[in-house]
Amino acid sequence: MEWLDRLLGLSLKSEQLGFGHMTARAALMYVAMIAIVRLGKKRALGDATAFDVILIIILGSVAARAMTGGAPFFPCLLAMILMVAMHWAMSAIARDAPSFSHWVKGHSTVLIRDGEVQSKAMHDQHVSGDDLAEDLRQKGVSDASEVKEARLERSGKVSVIRK
Repeated sequence: MEWLDRLLGLSLKSEQLGFGHMTARAALMYVAMIAIVRLGKKRALGDATAFDVILIIILGSVAARAMTGGAPFFPCLLAMILMVAMHWAMSAIARDAPSFSHWVKGHSTVLIRDGEVQSKAMHDQHVSGDDLAEDLRQKGVSDASEVKEARLERSGKVSVIRK
């Protein structure tokens, strides 16, 4: 274990870490992050919900503290693994329990139904008319009257079903 301490500067304070220690910590953390993220769900990096974004922010924060010596390296690594395991477990529960899924991941909101803009839903979700028009144009729709249903999804993206 002495070689690991020399390589990573595990017994040093953050201000004592040198270029070599930081480089080794960064390289090891990079490899560890790849492994940790691969153990998680693929979806966490795709159309992420707030549930997924929180995990990403926490992982980045803990990884940064480990790399810079702000917190012990291996306990941080273990905490990151635990966070991914908890995320995986909660998403498995959410998959099988709709009420838990609704609480943890949120729900979609109908913005247009049968060509009619749902003003209250837009107001409640803080979506402006310009925002909705932009999302519709990106889907190749020029007017709300062409839409059977448009929803603000849990990921924050708008999905559109044409008439």
